[in-house]
Amino acid sequence: MRKRKITVFVLFLMTLLVLAGCSKRAKQTDEITTGVDVARYQGTIDWSRMATSQVDFAMVRLGYRSAADGNIVEDPNARYNLQEAQKNEIMLGGYFFSTAVSEEEAIEEANWAADLIDQYSITYPIAYDCEGYNEPESRQYGLSKKERTDIALAFLKQIEKRGYEGMFYSSKNELEDDQGWLTSKIEKDYKIWVAQYPAVAYPATEKTTYSGKHHMWQYTTNGVVPGVSQNVDMNVAYFGYKEINDPISDIPPEEAEPDVEAMLNFQEVNETVTAKESTNLRSIPSQGEDSIVLYTLQNGEEATRIAVSDSGWSKVEFNGNIYYAVSSYLTTDMNYNAVPEFEEESEDDGVETRFVAVNEKVTAKIEVNLRTLPSVEHPDCKVVTLLKNGTVVTRTGVNDEVGWSRLEYNGQTVYCVSSMLKVVN
Repeated sequence: MRKRKITVFVLFLMTLLVLAGCSKRAKQTDEITTGVDVARYQGTIDWSRMATSQVDFAMVRLGYRSAADGNIVEDPNARYNLQEAQKNEIMLGGYFFSTAVSEEEAIEEANWAADLIDQYSITYPIAYDCEGYNEPESRQYGLSKKERTDIALAFLKQIEKRGYEGMFYSSKNELEDDQGWLTSKIEKDYKIWVAQYPAVAYPATEKTTYSGKHHMWQYTTNGVVPGVSQNVDMNVAYFGYKEINDPISDIPPEEAEPDVEAMLNFQEVNETVTAKESTNLRSIPSQGEDSIVLYTLQNGEEATRIAVSDSGWSKVEFNGNIYYAVSSYLTTDMNYNAVPEFEEESEDDGVETRFVAVNEKVTAKIEVNLRTLPSVEHPDCKVVTLLKNGTVVTRTGVNDEVGWSRLEYNGQTVYCVSSMLKVVN
């Protein structure tokens, strides 16, 4: 009996020590800090470049519960973003996108999130984000305001039990006057993160017009930050910290690599393809400098297309390896007779491609090389620049047969693969 009492006492002391360790968190200050919130949609972020900016913290999307099947899914770049932000001493917080329909599911989400972040230095709060609940296809459609609020509180209480500060995210309209949530109940115990986007962003617009209690303000979705190729959400927090927290877990995380497919919506397929003439098989779905050509597939050589993206890329398996190729250069017609990409002439640059005249504004779906000739193989073809999504140029011609577009860029005529472009309305 005595031995059992000693064992129980030791376990009790160990529990107290663990709780004491969790409570030793960085001291909060009242300084104003600025930050970003990021997810897979920002692609591969250069965190070392971001560290040279005025960004103090990053709220990283950890994951979400699928609206379709209710499964919890990790953001494909969550671990990489946590890892790289931490290496570059950018303070970290996080958020989870919830579609929980019960308090039990919310607790499951909080535990899942905590299990993910326990190995990283989390200093800023972990936020509960829930949107689209009034849409008929939402899992939460039909839940009352009180039910949804209780679900959110269950998440926040559990994340707090796991050693993190909880915060609630929502838009100004949903927070105001308890319209979408019982905000007056949530704000008693947890920080509020409000989203509102003025015509002129902070700091020109000094503060949000939300009159309720709040601690962080998401003031734009169109922020531009060094190291991020896409637009990014920007935030101002009315608090900061004197130091960075240590991870709760003593076990270091495994090294994470960026997800090269993070910004691409690949749909699984299973079909045999070949090159229409020849196409480069690349290490990543990009034609940028970091993309390595690993093999050139020729017409008649068989590969298996295992996924296709609406951004113009295919994921293919060839000789047991996985590659990426521009979809318009592939065909499922194994008897396809290659159409010459260009006709040789004895004058000028030796390349002729007939274009149908058009006049429309276009931008890259994600990114695409602009070239001096409508070819990727011609020895005189040079890459002028890498056109990225958001930069608008004029398309003056298109050839659907070979899949090329003619563009005007900074007063110069250039060419690119049509499937990598989208029309700007």
